[in-house]
Amino acid sequence: MTLKVYAALLFLFLVNSVWTRTVRQVYDELDPEHWSHYTSECPRECFCPPSFPNALYCDNKGLKEIPAIPARIWYLYLQNNLIETISEKPFVNATRLRWINLNKNKITNNGIESGVLSKLKRLLYLFLEDNELEEVPAPLPVGLEQLRLARNKISRIPEGVFSNLENLTMLDLHQNSLLDSALQSDTFQGLNNLMQLNIAKNSLKKMPLSIPANTLQLFLDNNSIEVIPENYFSAIPKVTFLRLNYNKLSDDGIPANGFNVSSILDLQLSHNQLTKIPPINAQLEHLHLDHNKIKTVNGTQICPVSIAVAEDYGLYGNTPRLRYLRLDGNEIQPPIPLDIMICFRLLQAVII
Repeated sequence: MTLKVYAALLFLFLVNSVWTRTVRQVYDELDPEHWSHYTSECPRECFCPPSFPNALYCDNKGLKEIPAIPARIWYLYLQNNLIETISEKPFVNATRLRWINLNKNKITNNGIESGVLSKLKRLLYLFLEDNELEEVPAPLPVGLEQLRLARNKISRIPEGVFSNLENLTMLDLHQNSLLDSALQSDTFQGLNNLMQLNIAKNSLKKMPLSIPANTLQLFLDNNSIEVIPENYFSAIPKVTFLRLNYNKLSDDGIPANGFNVSSILDLQLSHNQLTKIPPINAQLEHLHLDHNKIKTVNGTQICPVSIAVAEDYGLYGNTPRLRYLRLDGNEIQPPIPLDIMICFRLLQAVII
């Protein structure tokens, strides 16, 4: 299972190189004799590298508006400017766009012309981080694979905005102004292939409703979540990486087997209010519990299998898979209890 999950997540960790191979294929097909033509149609405010003819670099130019985009462009870099609006005119000929980076501008929802984004039929990656958005822009291109909206002022998600985004694999909404009321039971409806959902650094007090069933990575750090509902993770049976650092979780807020979920390989509960280690599954590989209020650790109690089984080398295949355990910032005094080492024989690092 672990190998399959990591293979499925590979593109998320190597996002900066996802498009390189495609770009290289396009570059190899281009005739160098045409480079002068490409340079001549390059907007004067931007840079069009001959070695990368399908990319247009307009970043860090102090631009207040988007220049006319040539038809050949697949990759458009407009980050770190003063752009306030996205209108249809600059994109009239840009029918092949795959990637737009508009991070760190001054774009507002009122500044986005109605329907302009949805007309970019081939767009796969849209980056609008560090702008002035107050809600998720709509409508969006139906073929999107990644949507990054971190560090805006988003407090509202329009109804049905994600309903047609079946190809979306990554949705990043971290560091916005989302309240529980913004996440309704149908908010994420239609995101059938979503793999990573990041809602960290918002103002949530409850676990969000109706997370897409195929989600592998769920990031909820830096909210004010106090309770994990009973059987919450049965609705997201593939969740592998779960981050709940910097919340308000206490022992009473976690059901008896709330985190005893076989799909979870990496569980992060740092900077909460726990006084004991919650029950975990034998498949868990990384557990972060630093900076809680834990005073003692009893390996016999937290071991996902009986200590007798853990001691039996003949059942090595059933040994708990925990490799990394972080407990610093609690009230635990070394040394590490022997029963911890007996149970978790694959441990490579324990931090107390």
